[in-house]
Amino acid sequence: MFQQTWLRVVEKVHHYDARRSFEAWLFALAHNLAIDHLRRCRSESLDELLSSDEPRHIQFPSAGPDALDRALEQERAGAGIEAFDELPAVYRELLSLRFEEEMKLVEIAEVLDVPLSTVKTRLKRGLERLRKQLVNMAPREIGQ
Repeated sequence: MFQQTWLRVVEKVHHYDARRSFEAWLFALAHNLAIDHLRRCRSESLDELLSSDEPRHIQFPSAGPDALDRALEQERAGAGIEAFDELPAVYRELLSLRFEEEMKLVEIAEVLDVPLSTVKTRLKRGLERLRKQLVNMAPREIGQ
């Protein structure tokens, strides 16, 4: 469809009105090609697909993780947030700047107005404390 759209642009460019939006004109061409394509395709009934003896999870595989995996990941994320919230403010602030704001250590030192060595030390200690808190949490709390 992408290639057909651009071929259609080349074919119809003399019909384009420069006073109007090119994006809208391009979208209209692509939209019309998509509608034409859908009209030509023979639609399949889902009932025909279900007629085989294969289980539905094999006939219609999921593109992502199953519901249990998603629930466990959400539970782990909740435990991580809880452990993060229990850190002293000095470590929370530094870890937020580093991992949420994706700042470099030198930038963090400037923001906090502390030496680079202090930033490195606090980062190391903050990560160690976070790791210990996560390890000390009961396995049921982090979905294991």
